Amino acid sequence: MGTSVIYKVTYPNGKIYVGQDRTNSLTYFGSPKAELVAADFIPEQRQRFTVTKETLWSSDTATPSEVTSKEIEFILTLRSNDPAVGYNLSPPFKGK
Repeated sequence: MGTSVIYKVTYPNGKIYVGQDRTNSLTYFGSPKAELVAADFIPEQRQRFTVTKETLWSSDTATPSEVTSKEIEFILTLRSNDPAVGYNLSPPFKGK
């Protein structure tokens, strides 16, 4: 079993995406819905586009279900499923 991580990607507009990677790949930046991200940036802003990736949690022993539970915990805590805050679509944002 390799290292699993929960990461946060931050886009230039400040919005975030939280995801999991069970291989701890340096080059994996998640799979947010491309259309949602693209809609937030005009063509000029796409000419130079910098994102950051931060590891929030890691484990060498967590099961896949434990990794998924931790991912959901971070999504809810950071509110990355709130369209005003981030790009996660699941779990659905209930609003506040």
